[in-house]
Amino acid sequence: MAKAGQTKASDKVLAKALAKMLEPGDKAPAFKLPKNGGGTVSLADFKSKTLVLYFYPKDDTSGCTREAIDISAAERAFKAAGAAVVGVSQDNLASHDKFKTKHRLKVILASDEETKTAAAYGIWVEKSMYGRHYMGMERASFLIDGKGEIREIWRRVKVPGHVAEVLAAAKAL
Repeated sequence: MAKAGQTKASDKVLAKALAKMLEPGDKAPAFKLPKNGGGTVSLADFKSKTLVLYFYPKDDTSGCTREAIDISAAERAFKAAGAAVVGVSQDNLASHDKFKTKHRLKVILASDEETKTAAAYGIWVEKSMYGRHYMGMERASFLIDGKGEIREIWRRVKVPGHVAEVLAAAKAL
């Protein structure tokens, strides 16, 4: 697939083919991704636990930074609700490590450089800015229960208030 900022016709076709629009009640697609600090993180790691899986476009951009800081600030509340949080972007691990250190983030950051997980979740999409079309990661969050079922989905997320909304949903499980 093309990197963010590039679009090939084959990428659009593949993204559409892979992107079954997930809905609450669907099984969450399995994933295994490298994570900041070394090792991997997978859906299987959260068996019998609630997982907030959030996708964001790029490390160290204003909206993505605000979202990650807000999630980190709510870390204890998510833990009290029995929920773990994993952030996913196309950025490499070096970028994640720098981002996490710079902003003292507490959230696990996973790297989906090949965008396979993003495509499986239906959020590797065609975007448009200033008349230019390209493939990129849509900001979205998925609340997944301990049985691997998607309980709630937020697409095209606007950062203000989002963490509170996701936390309330996690507490309600």
